[in-house]
Amino acid sequence: MILFIHRKDLRTHDLPALDAIFASGLPSLHILVLDPFLLRNGRGREHSGRNFLAHAGRLQRLYTKHGRRLHVLYGEPAAVVSRIADAHPIREIVWHEDHTPYALTRDRELRQLAAERGIPATAYDEAALADLRDFVRWSGREDPYKVFTPFYKRWSAYVTERFKPASTRSVAELETAELHSDVRDGFRLPPELGAQLQHDDPADSGDEPDPMQALESFLDERLAGYADGRDRFAREDTSRISRHLNVGALSIREVYERLMEAPIGIEPWLRQLAWRDFYLYQSRLDPDFFRYEQVFDLSPLGDTHFRAWAEGRTGIPIIDAAMTELNETGWMPNRLRMITAMFLTKNLGCPFPYGERYFRYKLSDYDNVLNRGGWLWCASLGFDAAPYFRVMNPATQSETHDPSGAYIRRWLPHLAGRSDKEIHKPLPEAIVDLKASRAQAIETYKLILKSESARPAGDDLDAGADRPWRD
Repeated sequence: MILFIHRKDLRTHDLPALDAIFASGLPSLHILVLDPFLLRNGRGREHSGRNFLAHAGRLQRLYTKHGRRLHVLYGEPAAVVSRIADAHPIREIVWHEDHTPYALTRDRELRQLAAERGIPATAYDEAALADLRDFVRWSGREDPYKVFTPFYKRWSAYVTERFKPASTRSVAELETAELHSDVRDGFRLPPELGAQLQHDDPADSGDEPDPMQALESFLDERLAGYADGRDRFAREDTSRISRHLNVGALSIREVYERLMEAPIGIEPWLRQLAWRDFYLYQSRLDPDFFRYEQVFDLSPLGDTHFRAWAEGRTGIPIIDAAMTELNETGWMPNRLRMITAMFLTKNLGCPFPYGERYFRYKLSDYDNVLNRGGWLWCASLGFDAAPYFRVMNPATQSETHDPSGAYIRRWLPHLAGRSDKEIHKPLPEAIVDLKASRAQAIETYKLILKSESARPAGDDLDAGADRPWRD
């Protein structure tokens, strides 16, 4: 019997692990482990946790629809797998890779556990559109690409030449096993999480399309105007598929295949798929990707205004409107993610990890790598980040991309009476002066970027331009 552990791959088809299980001809036991560490501090009640749990519930229903079994358990992953190995004749353990520091530590423990029991453990790489290991070999570079444009040129050539189509295998073709009752009872879901998984899936309620329908709707109705409309944040011209893609409810290969069938407008959105791969690439090859706050001296920064930013009380209308939408819905348009993040890190002089952690809870489409990549970009750290002297003016950005102020009027109705010109301007009670804070930010970040320290010898990190977040 093969044990398959679901992670950020919440779908029932086009998964390398399913292909391998089918090829083996063996029955398989399928589990999804809800990890207390990843759900700590009430994250299951926040937008990011609720989105994951909604998709987890949907996945369980898809298994049932196919007449197969998925067992959703609650516990520390190694403890769960150890108990399963005690109760079942496991011949191999398989999962799909994740390259965050916590995931790498977790999977080292699972490999060690498997080795101690003499069970092979196999991890498959499926998160990126390009096979990043093969891409590194194929590109012929000793050092990684550190700038997006040359990466994109080589990435495009690679994908054109070596793209591997989505697999047609699905869970329906496998023989899935029941879980021993002792294991099921020992790692039963807490009532609150169990209730969240049982809630009707929004995708089935008629209020929102399912993942594939969301993709089809974008490609059919908005792709052609994406290049011109993606920054018009008062409109709905972006794909909005990230909440499905980032938990693996959508296959990136199927997304690419459908995009390539479109008659026009392919290239601008293809660049967004490339940005996604670029951040995954960085997270594996930039040894400092997950530790830039340790590499640079951020002590000149502080958290004085963080709470006002988080609660949408800065007095800068577009910032407060964007944070209001985020807090209420779990969504923020891509352009506004850049504006709010740069405002926090530059104008308000707050270390980027504060905002990164806040988005981790509040974004329904949260992904560790993509979220961190966006914050590093805005904080002028990492590969191909915004230069330290780039400080977006939120009022100017608002006026440029939403001249009528429709977005601000929607989320801050108490400002609706302002004129189209006045609605973008800071309020009298604004907590910071945009011009003065910009000048201070430039001087501060100039010093921060000079403070880079060498990585300590022997430090084992296990780590593997204009659009830092995917939309």
